[in-house]
Amino acid sequence: MKLYHSSNISVKIPDTAHSRDFLDFGKGFYLTSLQEQAVKYAQRFLRRKQDAWLNMYEFIYNPLDWKALEFNEYDKAWLDFVSKCRAGEDDSEYDIIIGGIANDKVIQTLDRYWVGELSENDTLGLLKYEKPNNQYCIRSQKMLNECLKHIESKQL
Repeated sequence: MKLYHSSNISVKIPDTAHSRDFLDFGKGFYLTSLQEQAVKYAQRFLRRKQDAWLNMYEFIYNPLDWKALEFNEYDKAWLDFVSKCRAGEDDSEYDIIIGGIANDKVIQTLDRYWVGELSENDTLGLLKYEKPNNQYCIRSQKMLNECLKHIESKQL
């Protein structure tokens, strides 16, 4: 499967070391299968007067060989997991996590949930109407090395 990663540099050899803490699925190398989503995300670099690159990879893995977690919708499990990761409280050891992105609109909803303004049911109700998106967070350097092959990088 083809996956995309936006950056301000060409990333031919991805690693987990350069990831920030407190992201949706924790520290890892983030990708998407949606080219349009990756190109849209790259616009943030251009707005900051930086270079923007669309990095493309071939990703081949057998889920039975790796510790994988997949969220197929914005549900309670996704909400709980993202909340833990964003609070720095996740101690799971997944190689890869796949699921929806907490974009700006989702973050605003989550912020309201975290301060108690929205109930869990209200929060999940609002999240159901989000435009489909996805992210693959590879948290294992071993998986990056064995399953992700750089195809090309294009400057936008």
